[in-house]
Amino acid sequence: MKLAVLSRAPQSYSTQRLRAAATQRGHQVKVLNTLRFAIDLTSDEPDLHFRGRPLSDYDAILPRIGNSITYFGTAVVRQFEQMDVYTPNTANGISSARDKLRANQILSRHNIAMPPTAFVRNRLDVRPAIERVGGAPVVIKLLEGTQGIGVILAPQVKVAEAIIETLHSTKQNVLIQKFISESRGRDIRALVVGDRVVAAMRRVANGDEFRSNVHRGGTVEAVHLDPLYEQTAVRAAQIMGLRVAGVDMLEGEDGPLVMEVNSSPGLQGIETATGLDVAGAIIDFIANQVNFPEIDVRQRLSVSTGYGVAELVIHGGAEQVGKQLGELGLWDRDITVLTLHRGVTVIPNPRKHVVLEDEDRLLCFGKLDEMRSMIPERRRRRAKVRKLPKAHLPESAS
Repeated sequence: MKLAVLSRAPQSYSTQRLRAAATQRGHQVKVLNTLRFAIDLTSDEPDLHFRGRPLSDYDAILPRIGNSITYFGTAVVRQFEQMDVYTPNTANGISSARDKLRANQILSRHNIAMPPTAFVRNRLDVRPAIERVGGAPVVIKLLEGTQGIGVILAPQVKVAEAIIETLHSTKQNVLIQKFISESRGRDIRALVVGDRVVAAMRRVANGDEFRSNVHRGGTVEAVHLDPLYEQTAVRAAQIMGLRVAGVDMLEGEDGPLVMEVNSSPGLQGIETATGLDVAGAIIDFIANQVNFPEIDVRQRLSVSTGYGVAELVIHGGAEQVGKQLGELGLWDRDITVLTLHRGVTVIPNPRKHVVLEDEDRLLCFGKLDEMRSMIPERRRRRAKVRKLPKAHLPESAS
């Protein structure tokens, strides 16, 4: 395999470890400065130049895109994608993960547990937003912050309002997030590669510091994750479109709360804490994908008119929960179940006697009209009616 690591820090621990792991496995590897690429849009086929010369062929790239060059870096990754060069992290995945608000919106839509969060811009909306997330103390986060920079703990509502007003005055966008007191100064970093967690560590803040980032003086220790934490980490990474990611989670009273999904996680802390060859696991995964690439089943199988691929989700409370797969009558309707997804477990070609559980996902191929008829109508949001005190009601209503 010929691999390019896109990095502006060739001497950093992570880049050196990735290069060494690839070399040890007999792969060709080069570290290329992301900013030295030029995107060529003049020819019929997508192309790239590096240091003023046409780029040679590569089987795969591993993006290590810094926060300061996200826009250009993802444009380069996108060009590699159009050239059919494999990347574990797509341009869209990197962009989505880098934008904290966008990432929170995506994860919340897919029922990933997170600390209650709000985003407002008008000064009059700040106090109600603080109340909605549970009141003070609250954590205030700059959308563009990294490594714990731009994360502030506000102990009182008035302090939070003053901080947010100041940041808004400097054109900064901030998130307002509930402070998870039971996890103060501690969090979990799970390193996800493909569909599994290859290493995990607990980060502990130094002294009274509530931020556990190693760059803030925090310490690390290896940790064996509960299956729920593993499933949450893998789901969060996959939802964001990342096959290599560091998922940061708080240890809440009711289980894991995802804080962030990092598309370019550092390796030094987690390899030091666990003693595991995380860089090697990443290289092995990329090599396997190059040798036996995944395909977009939805696109490849949608070749016959009226037929295609769809995902049927068994929601809680649905009558299908507790039934055997064969009782749904799918085969009678010319629908084939390709895989059953249960959490992070994949059951290929499931048998008809499998009993369905809440949140099972069935990847099916068949008649699109038949599958559409099986999807329940979209639930509409109910308007929240605010009851006014009697004194505020119109006279006709009293």
